[in-house]
Amino acid sequence: MINESGDNIGIVSLSSALKSAADAELDLIEVFPLASPPVAKIMDYGQYKYELEKQSRKNKAHQKTSELKSVRLSFRIKGQDLETRKRQATEFLSDGHKVKIEMILKGREKAHKDLAINNLKNFIAELGNNLKIIQPITCLGGQITAIVCQ
Repeated sequence: MINESGDNIGIVSLSSALKSAADAELDLIEVFPLASPPVAKIMDYGQYKYELEKQSRKNKAHQKTSELKSVRLSFRIKGQDLETRKRQATEFLSDGHKVKIEMILKGREKAHKDLAINNLKNFIAELGNNLKIIQPITCLGGQITAIVCQ
């Protein structure tokens, strides 16, 4: 048993532990039930729950989540539009997000999937050498996609 000031009292019977907790007007809480013998502590249960909740909220706030961001290219994209998409993708990657690069083919563009795949490969190569390809280039109907991260 551990008393309210944090001192280890030792092995105590359940009835004397409950009496000590009642005398201190606090609760007897089983902290480590799997230990042999189980460890119990005298403390305010409401305060204990509050501290646990506060710690879990703090851990959740400091947890970094990685989102899947998307960059959409067209078959005939060139020049400044392509540079804008590259800049967006590099910003997403530097923030630690995964980037889904997708190209939608319309009409007769579907007949030239090989050119579209080459455009997508060139775009990925220009983003940088240290990229991990999570999902390789896949073609589903008129949509070509790939997912990369840093």
